[in-house]
Amino acid sequence: MFGLAILFGGIVGFALGLTGGGGGVFAVPLLVYGLAVAPREAVGISLASVGGTALFGAVPRLIRGEVELRTGLLFAVAGMLGAPLGSYLSTLVPEHVLLMMFAILMLVVAQRMWAKTKNPKLPSGVCNTESQSSRDRSACQRDEDGTLRLTSKCARLLVLVGLMTGVLSGMFGVGGGFVIVPALVLFSGMAIHQAVATSLFVIVLVSISGVTSHLVNGNELSLETTLQFLLGGFAGMWLGGIVSKRLKGPTLQKIFSVAVVMVAAFVIVQSVVS
Repeated sequence: MFGLAILFGGIVGFALGLTGGGGGVFAVPLLVYGLAVAPREAVGISLASVGGTALFGAVPRLIRGEVELRTGLLFAVAGMLGAPLGSYLSTLVPEHVLLMMFAILMLVVAQRMWAKTKNPKLPSGVCNTESQSSRDRSACQRDEDGTLRLTSKCARLLVLVGLMTGVLSGMFGVGGGFVIVPALVLFSGMAIHQAVATSLFVIVLVSISGVTSHLVNGNELSLETTLQFLLGGFAGMWLGGIVSKRLKGPTLQKIFSVAVVMVAAFVIVQSVVS
């Protein structure tokens, strides 16, 4: 069990290091079917391990100035408010139904990641609508130097997406990076490398809120398993960061998508059989 927990944590950290999100998608199935952890406890362990691993990746990026603090804090505060709601909603759903819903979420994640490979040139820096003479349809805009114009309309959009991320995090034990990264890039015009760094920062804060809500609701959380998962996660995060610099983004996303679909199919089969 000791070796498996570290190995599984490494897989979660590796996914986080590669994409800035997506690790939590693997954490819950690995805990439930690989370590025989109860689904509700798996959600808590997933949140704690993903949050701790994200912290390991966020600190150096924060020091290097890659995290856009103002946007990240706005996103994170909204997510921290949504996490307790998600944690509460998870207690109202039977465990086998929760796992089935999680599998559906995984399929959505896989589809989004695969779709992004068809258009790898995501907007960065100044939004595409910045230089257009037609009416601006974007909620968020940036100045020529890349500074975000945090208008009330832009703030409302980021808060809404942040809340949705928090609910998903609290309910399923995911960090929400697979939502945060594309949201920051597409809705705020943030550069992709900055979005990955900011996503890790947001995941840390949202996970803290989610774990707290999990414990307040009386759910169990194995400290031993969490620490083992974290140990593997740190190593996986480091390795994922190295590999991500050597492989093309679309290739990584396709591999990630296929892996997620395979895990989702396994969860669905197990849920139906049991």
